[in-house]
Amino acid sequence: MTDTPPVPPTPDTPPTPPAASVPPAPPAAPGVAGPKQTLSLVGFIAGLVGFVFSWIPVLGFLVSLAAIIISLMAKGREPGAPKWMWIVGLIGGIVGLVVGLIYGISLILLAIASTSLGGVTQY
Repeated sequence: MTDTPPVPPTPDTPPTPPAASVPPAPPAAPGVAGPKQTLSLVGFIAGLVGFVFSWIPVLGFLVSLAAIIISLMAKGREPGAPKWMWIVGLIGGIVGLVVGLIYGISLILLAIASTSLGGVTQY
């Protein structure tokens, strides 16, 4: 605060009310909730995780399968959610599933081939 006394209002300017009599600002109105997008977000994340971990035989397969199921559920249950989320989850899940199946089948074939060639002695 300053030590200067308040200046009395002149006839040209309207008097300002004291600070205590100013009504408080109204509380901020709560924002309008956006569309529900939980399933879309979970499908999106699961699709990316399934794609990244598709080289791990069981984990990649299960996460990719879950991403496909959740993304398809999100398509039907959340029409207001961004379409790109469930689409990316679906594509990531499909690609992760295909890559995981190819990798898993190749591991099985490699294991079969290595056990069948194990008894052969080469000189």
